[in-house]
Formats: sequence, structure tokens, C-alpha cells
Amino acid sequence: MAAPRTLLVVYHSMTGGTRQMAEAAQAGAEADGNVAVRLLHAAQAGPDDVLGADGYLFATPENLAAISGQLKDFFDRCYYPALDRINGRAYACLVCAGSDGQNAVRQIERIATGWRLKRVAEPIVVCTRAQTPEAILAPKHLAADELERCRALGEAMSAGLALGVF
Repeated sequence: MAAPRTLLVVYHSMTGGTRQMAEAAQAGAEADGNVAVRLLHAAQAGPDDVLGADGYLFATPENLAAISGQLKDFFDRCYYPALDRINGRAYACLVCAGSDGQNAVRQIERIATGWRLKRVAEPIVVCTRAQTPEAILAPKHLAADELERCRALGEAMSAGLALGVF
């Protein structure tokens, strides 16, 4: 029997919103038990984790219209060691943003294009509308319907990996 396929979920979270999104996606991906799911904070994930996975879910807050510094650091450390070694693997992304989140999505898409990954789902952006320093820094508590979208994405990625669709 072949080893199960692996979904790597790499996240960074400052106020808990992105962590909630990543954990919901992890729960969805683990629901059927057909795929091994590894949830790693961006500071803990490295090139061996990237090389050992069959698909990826990248989760970040949008900070100053960009991916978080710690997710950027993850990509900086892993990009060249994985370049041309993970072509065609599946990915999707989750962004927790105070406004529109689109710049963070674009950054992840550019990195994924360089890695020659295949986007298998539309990005999920949860907008908290936090615009004041107090609201931006406050712990986040995302709505159940937003977390359900993340759970469903994890479930779909797991099913696609398990069935060999991607």
C-alpha cells in the first residue's frame, strides 16, 4: 500500500485570525483520513517540509498590503531549495485581511508561479475590516461561515490529493 499523500499547511498569524483559518482547513483536510496533514507555523517550516508534501495551503495575514514577514521568510528560506523540484503540485491560499487582501494573494500567486505550482482553488480572503490600530492589533474571532469556507477548502484539497486529481 502506498503512503498517504501529504498536504502541508504553512501559516503565520499575529492576532489569531489566520491561525483559525489554517486550523479549520486542517480539520477539513483530516476529516476523511485519506491524506496526511501537516500544520506548521511559518517559522517552523523548511525546505524538507516543502519537498515532502504533495500539496500546499499557504495562510497569512495581510500586513501593510503584503504577506506577513514570517511567511515571506518561509518562502525566502525554501524557494531555491525547492525550485524545479515541486513543479505541478497543488496549492491554494488563505488570507486574513483588514481590507481587501488582494496584494497578499498576488504575492503568493507570484511565488507559486515561480515554483510552477498549480492553483487548485480560488483564494479565500476573510476581511475583518480592522482599520484602527486598536482593531488591527486586537485578537480576531472569525465567523463560523468564514471558517466553514476554510474547512471546505481543506476537505476539497484532501479529496483531490487522495484521488490523484492533483
